[in-house]
Amino acid sequence: MSLDDASVKPHDRMQAALAGDLEQVANLIRERMASRHAPRIPEVTAHLVDAGGKRVRPMLTLASARLCGYEGPYHIHLAATVEFIHTATLLHDDVVDESKHRRGRPSANLLWDNQSSVLVGDYLFARSFQLMTETGRLDVLRVLSDAAATIAEGEVLQLTAARNLATTEETYLQVVRGKTAALFSAATQVGAMIADADKETSEALFTYGNALGVSFQIADDVLDYGGAADQTGKDVGDDFRERKLTLPLIKAVAEADADEMEFWRRVIEKGQQDDGDLAQALRLIAKHGALQAAREDAIAWSERAKNALDAVPESELTGMLHDLADYVVARIN
Repeated sequence: MSLDDASVKPHDRMQAALAGDLEQVANLIRERMASRHAPRIPEVTAHLVDAGGKRVRPMLTLASARLCGYEGPYHIHLAATVEFIHTATLLHDDVVDESKHRRGRPSANLLWDNQSSVLVGDYLFARSFQLMTETGRLDVLRVLSDAAATIAEGEVLQLTAARNLATTEETYLQVVRGKTAALFSAATQVGAMIADADKETSEALFTYGNALGVSFQIADDVLDYGGAADQTGKDVGDDFRERKLTLPLIKAVAEADADEMEFWRRVIEKGQQDDGDLAQALRLIAKHGALQAAREDAIAWSERAKNALDAVPESELTGMLHDLADYVVARIN
């Protein structure tokens, strides 16, 4: 999801507050994505890293460590670790999804090839584990390695659930927990852990990151059916054309009558899509209130994220985290 299109941008305020730390993270990323023997590695990595992106995930780590009073150097390592894991998953996702664009630019697999994208993604995963071990914290290593496993598990679950109209909301949330929320929650939790925050604070920041990630993904899926291209960076209905079972569609299918189910089987399971089918899908989603119901779910997860912050030390950064939870659903309110 793009975070560029609302008048209030808490992530911009967070970037300003964390500017010094973010510069150190950027320097460490550039240093660790280098390779003496395989120049394609920094070429592919730089193509994606330099394309932009708000670096929300590493900012969550930096903000969590800062608001918990951390004064050491290793929050920089952990923020770079989180960004490497995220970048690796993007490279792999674009191969799996056969994507041609990423962040408004040609995808790495299109410019180079699938082999390069997969292997460079593997390299970045390896680099991320090198970085996290340098903290000397087994508890932090456990959280981030668990997150990496959950991400992979979520991607495989998404493959098995793809184009299957029997996919439930429970399965959808398991996929979202893997593909998005797991890294958000790990990012916030390890920031607290490196600062030796108490268990209540660490768990609260985990809950915040998890709920924020779920809200973030549901909002993205809502925008695919109800947003504008200048808001989302993609055309309305891209998920429909790719036959993805996202929450609005899952909710509409759950309420479908026999004729509607036949339509969904043709366009999603069989992939036989004709002119006018997207318009019909939008009509059915609207008929059953599926888009509004998904919108309400995203907002509920955003509220859950904000409520978790009640157990976190109050500071300017805590306020920014609160505003960020509001912001990810601002365009779907």
